[in-house]
Amino acid sequence: MIGTQRIRTDLALETTERFEEDNVEIRGVVIDEDYNEEKDIRTTTVKIETENGAKAMGRPQGTYITLEAPNMSVPDDEYHREISKVLAKHIRKLIPKKGELTVLVVGLGNRDITPDCLGPEVISNLRITRHVIREYGVQGMGEDQAHCVSGLVPGVMAQTGMETLEIIKGVVDETKPDVVIAIDALAARSTKRLNRTIQITDTGIHPGSGVGNHRNGLTRETLGVMVIGIGVPTVVDAATIVYDAMAHLLDALDEAEKKEFLDEMITPPLYSMFVTPKDVDETMKRLSYTISEGLNIAFSKV
Repeated sequence: MIGTQRIRTDLALETTERFEEDNVEIRGVVIDEDYNEEKDIRTTTVKIETENGAKAMGRPQGTYITLEAPNMSVPDDEYHREISKVLAKHIRKLIPKKGELTVLVVGLGNRDITPDCLGPEVISNLRITRHVIREYGVQGMGEDQAHCVSGLVPGVMAQTGMETLEIIKGVVDETKPDVVIAIDALAARSTKRLNRTIQITDTGIHPGSGVGNHRNGLTRETLGVMVIGIGVPTVVDAATIVYDAMAHLLDALDEAEKKEFLDEMITPPLYSMFVTPKDVDETMKRLSYTISEGLNIAFSKV
């Protein structure tokens, strides 16, 4: 749709929907959907298998798994526990297949900005084991085998004066993990997915890309190890809200009229203004716990 092309999104699922709206088939991209009616969780897996598919999607080749749960923003502990279990299942599918893993979990974002504090909050709830294993061995965990999990909150450039990649690469070179898991807040194109969606990908992550603040990517190429990105869309740009509010009106216009109308109504400043729900403080606490529990479950047993 003309007018939505400039609206930013970090979700591969939303990129495929844009092609569906235009009735365009994406070669080299395989999409699989699964809906668990009992748990009310929809899982969409987007696999970009070719370079042409990656070029069309504007994303690296790899697997993008999106969990959509309409009640994720509701304070229901049992429901969030189910989401954590599903998240753990997908994480286990993506991580390297070996006995005891060394895992570095990185919480990206600014702890002082509520919609951007997801990553640091996840680390606060994570079960860290590296220091115990190094001091007392695996037996110190009360297990015969255990994954070695460490956590890092690198902050943002305005706080440290350093690129996030520089900090993480230094830690990776020193601790030599088998896999890095990066947690970050994302941007969505649809308001209905705010705080109700989790994306997991084996292609890494680009901090700040959703809000146009591009930083160096955390990928296998830049860090030398596998990088799994996990994110939740916590903001949409203002242009999205305007577009959603006018959706029914736009249906009555042809393409030329839509373009003219959108260019007039959605002014450039709207594309740089980002909006988050008013209850984001409580939501971030709940979602960070849900994701940390998913990681804790994923690494609880070898």
